[in-house]
Amino acid sequence: MWRVENLNIWKKSIELSKQIYKLTLESPWFRKDLWLKDQIQRSSVSIASNIAEWNDRETNAEFLRFLFIARWSISELKTQLIIASEIWYIDKNDFENILENSEELHKMINGFIKTLKK
Repeated sequence: MWRVENLNIWKKSIELSKQIYKLTLESPWFRKDLWLKDQIQRSSVSIASNIAEWNDRETNAEFLRFLFIARWSISELKTQLIIASEIWYIDKNDFENILENSEELHKMINGFIKTLKK
């Protein structure tokens, strides 16, 4: 039986969420801007949570719906990271690293979507 914990996209989404939490909990700027901190954390958790919905879905069509939501959450997260970067809440190296990881996850989800559609 397949388990979500064995999916590389789920593992990658957990790693991304951990990066986000580490960044937002350590940054003095995010301690002051609780709204943006909360939004970034929620977006990152939403990615992994929607992928995890796979365990309780009966069909690929149902799972696809949640993969699309996870992909939308990545786009939301990228936008929030860009805003945080442009107002100097995030160091350039951290921003580029997290953005690269989120784009890699986006590609992985796209690949999984294509596979499930076949």
